[in-house]
Amino acid sequence: MTRMLLAAAAAVVLALPAGAQNWKPTKPVNIIVPWAAGGSTDQVIRVVAGELEDALGQKFVVVNQPGASGSIGTKSVLEAPKDGYTWASGAAGDVGSYRVTGLLDTGMADWHFYLAIANVSVVGVGAATPYKDFKEFVDLLKARGDGIPVATAGISSAAHNAMELLVKLNPGMKYKHVTYDGGNPAVIAVASGEAHATAQLASEQAEMIRAKRVRPLAVLAGKPLTLDGYGDIPPVTNWLPNFVSAANYFGMWAHKDTPKEVIETMNQVWSSKIANSAKLRAYATARGAAFDPSSGAEAHKRGFAMVQEISWNYFDAGKAKLDPSTVGIPRPAK
Repeated sequence: MTRMLLAAAAAVVLALPAGAQNWKPTKPVNIIVPWAAGGSTDQVIRVVAGELEDALGQKFVVVNQPGASGSIGTKSVLEAPKDGYTWASGAAGDVGSYRVTGLLDTGMADWHFYLAIANVSVVGVGAATPYKDFKEFVDLLKARGDGIPVATAGISSAAHNAMELLVKLNPGMKYKHVTYDGGNPAVIAVASGEAHATAQLASEQAEMIRAKRVRPLAVLAGKPLTLDGYGDIPPVTNWLPNFVSAANYFGMWAHKDTPKEVIETMNQVWSSKIANSAKLRAYATARGAAFDPSSGAEAHKRGFAMVQEISWNYFDAGKAKLDPSTVGIPRPAK
């Protein structure tokens, strides 16, 4: 029995990348998903958690704590011990813009980032709605948008950010904002007819699109999105040629005060196990996302571009609680 236990322990050590043996978690690690189950963050973090378990030989537990546009779950991580056993997750653009939207006193400088995929938003409408293409949708929102319910996962969620950007690019466009506790409930609301449309992520709408319960009008990108089991979704640039948006990166992060050995270990695991994960790559392909892992300074750089876009879109629309430049978020270069 002793030999078997020693062999098992050795197998875990050998599974770790070279130089990544400083931190060996001795109890389960929690990853807080600040949204309801089934949304994009929940989906990708469950895949990541499985890969981390393989690499570190310890359980990584995904805990859903939805509410207040993701800020409740994130706040619980801020208040937890900074020992490496409680991680936050979501979109870097959200946590980086919380001060600007007034949801939570935190920003990107407070965290060590580990990003896995980049998601794109899709304007999707219920199968029973009359909208046939993106132009018809925008025209109707200009005519009587105050009465047309658009479902999102809340303030600063992917869909809300996307809709605010579309409003900025289409003067006179309006919509009735209806919020839910996550991307999955928002998409279900559209599929059931409770709301007309959403601009949540392709990864959250994929199953309903394949089932023909949600009709995709446009992907908010400069090229078509090919979704397995459906086909091509046209790019919004077919109607808005000058549309530009930063990539929306998702992953997990630890507080800046997390012990150095935890961060160094995770850096090694991310650059070897996560960066070469066939499971994550397959997830991205099936869900219309981009497999693009990064950590450290590179992850911060990638995530910050969306933070700038979100923060200044809210400021220009008069919906920000403060000027982004006062909290270290300069206006993005044109």
